[in-house]
Amino acid sequence: MITFTHFSNGEMQKPQKIAVVGSGLVGSLLAIYLRRHGHTVHVFDRSSDIRTVNFTGRSINLAMSDRGWKALDSVGIGEEVRKIAIPMDKRAIHLKDRMTYQPYGLHGEAIYSISRGLLNRKMIDLAEQAGATFFFNHRIWDVTLADATLHIGETEQGAWTDLPYDKVFGADGAFSRIRHRMQRQNMYNYSQEFLATGYKELNIPPNADGSHKLDKNSFHIWPRGDYMLIALPNLDGSFTCTLFMPFEGDNSFASLVDRDSVERFFEENFPDSVEVIPELANDFFKNPTSSLVTMKCFPWTSTDKVALIGDACHAIVPFYGQGMNAGFEDITILNEMIEAYGDDWQKVFSEYEKSRKPNADAIAELSYRNFMEMSSKTADDRFLLQKKIEKRFAERHPDKWLPLYSRVTFSHRPYAEALELGNFQNAIMDKVMDMDDIENQWDSEAVEQRILHLLANGLG
Repeated sequence: MITFTHFSNGEMQKPQKIAVVGSGLVGSLLAIYLRRHGHTVHVFDRSSDIRTVNFTGRSINLAMSDRGWKALDSVGIGEEVRKIAIPMDKRAIHLKDRMTYQPYGLHGEAIYSISRGLLNRKMIDLAEQAGATFFFNHRIWDVTLADATLHIGETEQGAWTDLPYDKVFGADGAFSRIRHRMQRQNMYNYSQEFLATGYKELNIPPNADGSHKLDKNSFHIWPRGDYMLIALPNLDGSFTCTLFMPFEGDNSFASLVDRDSVERFFEENFPDSVEVIPELANDFFKNPTSSLVTMKCFPWTSTDKVALIGDACHAIVPFYGQGMNAGFEDITILNEMIEAYGDDWQKVFSEYEKSRKPNADAIAELSYRNFMEMSSKTADDRFLLQKKIEKRFAERHPDKWLPLYSRVTFSHRPYAEALELGNFQNAIMDKVMDMDDIENQWDSEAVEQRILHLLANGLG
């Protein structure tokens, strides 16, 4: 039974008829929040109900962290989602000749692997239980921004039906139809940038007894510079693997043209993966090669009628594991604005986009940078030593130093703050790593004092 949200003065928002376009993770969670505020919520999606289709071939498993859990716990569904999540408390770094481990966090924190398809099905179930109504196979082609009227039809050029609403939220992803209408306004800023790197899904099946072939509580990475392989655990004992590679060049998707070239490439570059991916060549040619895009835009809202949320206004590359978490945090901030400003939707929307835009830009930048960390630096001994120094210093001086990864992943501090402080900390560590004999004195008093001095006196 749904529990409606009351404000501190005991009042509720005036009930509205609200459309959410997009039944993905962000759209489904937003529907739950809006229902808690007493609104009638209709969720539209041009695709079939994901609960009725086989979801394979284009998934990067999700990594739920603190920002995502906060949004789920705030509406009481976190425990339901934890039932389908596997904690990963470390990176398992597969070098060509050895394996190393890099713990996450300072105090045993973990990120959580969740199948995108499994979570999406769960979120739709929970949204329906909260009272939202879903309309699948409904194609929204346009929206009238002035009065929040959706236009639906079988084809873009055919007859449309008008569906009037009080509010419309575009949660329809990086290629949003709602944003497409907003882009055609004067003074609307929009950009998209595709990486020269794409991705392809592969699979490590479970052992015969259902157990995992690799350590189930690790985020597995095979870093190889311009390309890398990752693997995240699933509940059934399998791992969802993702191969990231350039589209063109020597080591690229274009260079892998047949079974022999694929198998030879993996034997040479990911030797310890070959035995655990028995359907390697079949998966490689069966599953699509997908692209990665960063999309930015502004404004995210139109008067008090239409708003964008999640990937529809800030699609990012997946290398910090924050795409879903950032989208869920959008909802957290939107909800804070609803609770602060009530029925003043103009204020709700303007404060929401003002708060989120700089943080969305910051996590986009951090995600792009983290590709270099995951694909190259995790295999570099000096980088790993730097992380050990940072971890040791942070444990001794938690009031003075929170590593960038922890600030992004295990806190609720703004992404923009994490980017700014991360740049400052990295500049300090560049000086520390230049100290004489740092490899042998990394845990010395001299190194600790050097960091303290640089924190107190700046980089000059």
